[in-house]
Amino acid sequence: MVSTAMDYARFAQMLLNGGQLDGKRLLSPKTVAFMTSDHLEPLGNLKDRTYIPGRGYGQGFGFYVRVNEGHAYFLGNVGEFYKGGAGGTVFWVDPKEDLVAVFMITLPALRNHYRYLIKSMIYQTIVE
Repeated sequence: MVSTAMDYARFAQMLLNGGQLDGKRLLSPKTVAFMTSDHLEPLGNLKDRTYIPGRGYGQGFGFYVRVNEGHAYFLGNVGEFYKGGAGGTVFWVDPKEDLVAVFMITLPALRNHYRYLIKSMIYQTIVE
């Protein structure tokens, strides 16, 4: 897939808005809820280091969905979801924080290091 950071951000905003962007309905709220809910349930959220998307996450329809507090390797909230690319690009949506984020990097060997770092830095700046 080829896109820009701003297009990714608009797509993520549309998901956060329940399928609507700029006053136009692109997906129904039920479709977004289905896409961003955990479909693996007990089959997912494995603690095995090789499990993708990682501890604390299940699999939605095209997205990884956080299902547990305190299990993941980085900060976030139950219900947030994300998708990352092999080169390092990632975007996530956190409905609890009303947050969308896009991070673009082409550094496959260090992609997780920088994803975790950026995500942790963003969450550490959130003040209740």
